[in-house]
Amino acid sequence: MIVLGFLVALEIAARHYGMPGPMTNQAKEVILPPKSGPLLYAGMALMTVVLPWRERLIALAAAAGIDLVFLTVRWAADIKPPKPPLGHPFGNGALWVLLAYAVIALTRRTGTDRVLLLKGVGLGLLLVAGRKTGDTWLLITSKTRPQVLDQYVATADHALGNPSWLAGRLVAATGTVGSHILDYVYIQLAVAAVVVALYQLRHVATERRFPRHHLVRTFLVIGLLGPGIYMIFPVVGPIFAYGTDGGHWAVAHLWPDTPAPLRTPHAMPFDQITPRNCMPSLHTAWATAIFLHSRTGPRILRFAGTFWLIATLGATLGFGYHYGADILAGVVFTLTIEAALRSLERGWDRAGTQLVAHGAAVFTALLLSYRYLATPMAHRPWLFGPLLVLATASVIHSYLRTTRLWQPAPAPLPQPEPQPEPV
Repeated sequence: MIVLGFLVALEIAARHYGMPGPMTNQAKEVILPPKSGPLLYAGMALMTVVLPWRERLIALAAAAGIDLVFLTVRWAADIKPPKPPLGHPFGNGALWVLLAYAVIALTRRTGTDRVLLLKGVGLGLLLVAGRKTGDTWLLITSKTRPQVLDQYVATADHALGNPSWLAGRLVAATGTVGSHILDYVYIQLAVAAVVVALYQLRHVATERRFPRHHLVRTFLVIGLLGPGIYMIFPVVGPIFAYGTDGGHWAVAHLWPDTPAPLRTPHAMPFDQITPRNCMPSLHTAWATAIFLHSRTGPRILRFAGTFWLIATLGATLGFGYHYGADILAGVVFTLTIEAALRSLERGWDRAGTQLVAHGAAVFTALLLSYRYLATPMAHRPWLFGPLLVLATASVIHSYLRTTRLWQPAPAPLPQPEPQPEPV
């Protein structure tokens, strides 16, 4: 009921600004070309963790068949769907299968089987709805926050060596190949999360229950809490505030060649279209969560988690979507949320409470310093740069130290009983 109420509230807010909300946009994708076909199939894949392998294959075949029918009808009617990233020609079939299993759960299953299947459908739909609610949140930030604080963050970023400007030049030097790889990683972050989540949930069908903590929970909480920080600390990013994408709203067209000038920062007006979605960097937060949860998997999954984190950092900075300060805040944000969820799962203790309080305090201190100490930070990079990194590192160290204590102790190897010597 809480989730439904939240979706209804966002729908009303979006309608207030003359735009369809998350529920309307999701309903349209039953028929119209979806914005993200891979995400819909990823949501369906999450749902299938509750099904035996035979039913998983049937669900996949049904989704592909429905998509084939949609493609044929659109081709016959000469309907051309928008090209990625604005839309995909496939994905309706996956949404149909998700909705069909919701009906099957209510009409054909009973008891534990019904509850388990509804949880699977709910998990898949939550992942899909998360994208729609995120889009609505971004619309709300652009309409309700006419002033942005980019000058403060850009000034504070001098203490870190202006990493976005450096990364922007490096990405430009890699040419179109590097840009396409980073762009794909950036856009398909949710699909990477599903791969890790599928590994974590691989035993659900046989054990008939979900694990108490998994990546999807962290992903959804990050997406729920992050936009609230956007409203408190609205920032559009260097490519808009200091680049050509900002048009006449930009301070100047400096990114990525010339760092922002050192002067007293002020809140500045910006258009009512560009989302204020930089502080903290939620792409960094989600990629960090993927990295953390991939640590318990096989080597190839750990390698993929590491690659996705590094590539996401390269994309967020190199495309000018974020400042270095956003990245540090995103890492601390994720570690604090992950610590809170794990403490909630295993029961709160002193170590968990201290870790969450430490992370929340550092996160708050980072935002306050960006807002009120930007100029001193820029003029003393030799002092504040290391302090920012050390504050972030302190949360990382506390997280690693505390979570190691939470790991179950390895069972002692059975010792062979002494045998009497033969006479």
